[in-house]
Amino acid sequence: MTQAVGYRALSPAGFFSEFYTSFWWIPAGVLAAALAIKLPTIIRLWKDPLLRAVGGLLLLACAVFVFVAPSTIAWVNRVTGVPNISAPWVYSLLTAFCGSCLLLIIAWRNGLSDRSASTRRATRWVVSVYAGVIVALWVLFALADAPVERLRDLDTYYANTPFMREEILLYLLAHTTAALIISKLIWNWVRTEGLDAWLRWGLKFLGAGYALNLVFDAAKLTAVVARWTGHDLDWLNMTVAPTVACMSAVLIAVGFILPHAGQYLHERWRLRLAHHELRPLYLLMRTVEGGGVPLVLRASPELRLTRRETFIRDVLLPLAQHIDEDLRRRSYEAALGLGHPPQQAKALAAAVAILDAVDARLGGREGDGAEDRDTTELLREIGAVSRVLRHPDAVRAVRTRAQAPDGTVAVGD
Repeated sequence: MTQAVGYRALSPAGFFSEFYTSFWWIPAGVLAAALAIKLPTIIRLWKDPLLRAVGGLLLLACAVFVFVAPSTIAWVNRVTGVPNISAPWVYSLLTAFCGSCLLLIIAWRNGLSDRSASTRRATRWVVSVYAGVIVALWVLFALADAPVERLRDLDTYYANTPFMREEILLYLLAHTTAALIISKLIWNWVRTEGLDAWLRWGLKFLGAGYALNLVFDAAKLTAVVARWTGHDLDWLNMTVAPTVACMSAVLIAVGFILPHAGQYLHERWRLRLAHHELRPLYLLMRTVEGGGVPLVLRASPELRLTRRETFIRDVLLPLAQHIDEDLRRRSYEAALGLGHPPQQAKALAAAVAILDAVDARLGGREGDGAEDRDTTELLREIGAVSRVLRHPDAVRAVRTRAQAPDGTVAVGD
């Protein structure tokens, strides 16, 4: 069916024809990657019907782009022995994908716990209409006469063929209707107040992807209508529509994975940042206790943070009897006098008191023996204390002023 053409003599149209064969595998690969990213969460939270629905939707979208590839179309036709039987099969997959998208957006938007009459009515409407469309697609194909196999331009080649004409128009109208409704639902949702930032960006990508679906439908319908009127705009069907479909698939895949991936990465970054921020206080506690948290290469970020926090608190508890509360009070007043805001002044005062307690412990000075001292606030503020320890000059200035005799201030403070 295709003639070998040397690259030097290859025209733009010929180049696209050669590229077209592998073109559809690009969105299929992107969607498969999106499914692979979501799969661990889907397996771990298998009882969550919304996650299962997202996984099924991505799998269905991936199947659409696998079976729409010309090589797969030819294989299905050859295996079944029916020319162009891939047409109703691909149209059915695409229609099922549209219906699944509508159901997912309805459930996602309203919440799985919503059992209102309007939600149930919308769900029944989507299932019945799109199931009916799929049945009609196969009936129309059975009635049509389409003996010539078309791998790339079936929509325009059979645009004037009885029953095939109705089948092509039916799947395009079903797809356009779904894209319009989903786009409206998504963009209305984006404007809702209080959305998580990652979810909002995911919805924006989804909205852009479904908006491009409308461009895909417009290109296809224009090319088909042109055939009805005796014109040839097949380049819209052969060039524009596949390109737009690829871009749409990428945006939709990003839209589905961004809320999950973004929240996951944000949480991992928060844990690693908290672990890093505790390093100054952790190193200070090691000078008291020695040793430290054993290094476990395969430990999760949560476990590493928990171990570091536990080590710091375990050392601070016995160290608390060496803390001079009067020094802590004077340090707080000194920090305020140096212009620090109250929260930072509190952390600086605690840091000065802890440093003094460490010096007392290492110097062999006995504590006050108070075992009933309330250390709740001190243990809760270890993150803030550790952060101010990264600024030794500020801690030193507060400590110097707090330890200075009443009415005197060291030069340079």
